[in-house]
Amino acid sequence: MTEDGARTVDVHAHAVVPAAEALLGEYPGMADERQRDARWFGAAATEVNRDRLSRLGPLLTDVDRRLEAMDAARVDVQLVAPMPASHEWTDADLADDYVVATNLGIAALTGVRPDRLMGVGTVALHHPDLAVRQLEQCVEELGLRGVQISSRAGEHELDAPALAGFWARAEELGALVVIHPWGCSLGERLADYYLANTVGNPVETTVALSRLIFSGLLDRHPGLDIVSVHGGGYLPTYLGRSDHAWHERPDAHTCAHPPSSYLRRLWFDSLVYTPAGLRALVDAVGDDRVLLGSDYPFDMGVPDPIDRLEAAGLDTAATVAIAGGNASRLLRRTDTERATA
Repeated sequence: MTEDGARTVDVHAHAVVPAAEALLGEYPGMADERQRDARWFGAAATEVNRDRLSRLGPLLTDVDRRLEAMDAARVDVQLVAPMPASHEWTDADLADDYVVATNLGIAALTGVRPDRLMGVGTVALHHPDLAVRQLEQCVEELGLRGVQISSRAGEHELDAPALAGFWARAEELGALVVIHPWGCSLGERLADYYLANTVGNPVETTVALSRLIFSGLLDRHPGLDIVSVHGGGYLPTYLGRSDHAWHERPDAHTCAHPPSSYLRRLWFDSLVYTPAGLRALVDAVGDDRVLLGSDYPFDMGVPDPIDRLEAAGLDTAATVAIAGGNASRLLRRTDTERATA
């Protein structure tokens, strides 16, 4: 808890569902995916990832270990999402089996301690019609808070007409949509120095959010609650360039308002690592749009999100809001929307 006794809420954490992963087995598509990831991340990072993931297994599956880490981090409540890999090679049947198993596993894990754990599921967004049904199952049948998606959906960008039904139903249900990239479409250009993650993830987020803004999708769905991890990538702190294009070029004047105004319609986690970075994010989007995020339990996450928030030197009201107040307000609002959907 914070000093005033308010509950702290970490909205960026992960779990693995072994039963779901076992379904993919040794399908040729899974082998191809591993080879693609090895090309994207490069030989050195692939070797490190293999070692790190083997040691992270218990932290991704064991509730007691999770709660211990939360206590050490002064986190009262954690929003748990699956691993962000979307396995876009899967056909509709396998994709549905995998998603159902994943979402059941997240619901079971968070159901062990519903006072401290909440969940978001996943959808096979590369099968848009199937994704709508899976979203409904997540929210209406399993009681999950929404879903996590990647920065693309197979061959579709997130603003593609094929995904219009998904976004409409997410708005109707009051479901959270957490955007979390995996790898980068720049591919082997980033295959050294772990750039596929350190640079690639923020780039993918920046592109995805920019497409949602410029396409007018946020104009069409003003009730959407979209959470962007990693502080929204590079978008919040360099959106002046997008505003300039919106004012100067007719081909970029495609949304109703200047792009920077849409930051007030999105949610961002606090995982930007430095006090100066967090202050810049708050300055860009407002302290009422930032949520606490740790990326538990991965090495690109932080074990001390509250400490880092306090180190930013924000005023007390902003610190309390980011530590948990904003998330509590968001989740109360989505509860109300779900009740009336």
